[in-house]
Amino acid sequence: MRSLVLLDAPSNLGLRPPSPGTVPGVYKLAGALRDHGLLHRLGARDAGVVVPPRYDRGGWKEGDGVFHADAIAAYTVTLADRIEGHLRAGEFPVVLGGDCSIQLGAALAMRRLGRYGLAALDGSADFRHPGNQDVTGPVGAAGGEELALSTGRGQRGLTDLEGLGPYLRDEDVRLFGLRDGDPELPELRAAGISAATVGDIRDRGAATVARAALEGLHPPQTAGFWIHLDADVLDPSVMPAVDSPDPGGLLPDELAELLGTLAASPRCVGLNVTIYDPDLDPDARAGALLAGLVAGAFA
Repeated sequence: MRSLVLLDAPSNLGLRPPSPGTVPGVYKLAGALRDHGLLHRLGARDAGVVVPPRYDRGGWKEGDGVFHADAIAAYTVTLADRIEGHLRAGEFPVVLGGDCSIQLGAALAMRRLGRYGLAALDGSADFRHPGNQDVTGPVGAAGGEELALSTGRGQRGLTDLEGLGPYLRDEDVRLFGLRDGDPELPELRAAGISAATVGDIRDRGAATVARAALEGLHPPQTAGFWIHLDADVLDPSVMPAVDSPDPGGLLPDELAELLGTLAASPRCVGLNVTIYDPDLDPDARAGALLAGLVAGAFA
């Protein structure tokens, strides 16, 4: 029986402001999912919160690199300390974000322990880096760059913390739910990063795709793997409360099958949830759906 712990990582440091003078509302994700009874539904121990630094981009401007870089680096180390402690204790952390930059904390924690993989359920690859800005747009927001940073691409102050970069090897990453025609797909595949689009998942079946991916994440290749769940993997018809609600995403039953298959693996060591923004969900229906999907993965 797994010993689940619920840990809040409510950082919004990796997202651009939704409008001038405001901050991204994803820092409310953890509280909103807890309001839907997630702690009790998981049967988890409450591991508390890792408090993030204040959101303040100061005089940052385009071309200055990643905004909040120093704050994100410091937060990544602090979050990694907490996650590492739970992993060493044989516990299964369920980490509630936050934007996607919190995944760096899990990647660094696992890298301290050995070689681990990543199964990312995400509507986009978050693979923006200085070498592909002509395709992906300018570097700046770490929440759209965490996979690139985790695999050693991008700003050194984030890619090589503690001299342990890259935290993930390209061949140990599995992506699920990218939109068909994603402009990053050619580069991902050239790098050896496995990516299953929404069309691939529908053609082959969610469970089949997940099981095939698991074959490459088992020993001797890795000591285990982490699940990164970004709410924007879902179609905006059911999950509009994200910063980039791109059409053509997965439907709840498809995500439930993927997530359940991955989480059931004894090699899975933890999971994080990101990007849901309660400010964009006035009737809380999207939050209720997300909480149900996370709880259902461990039912």
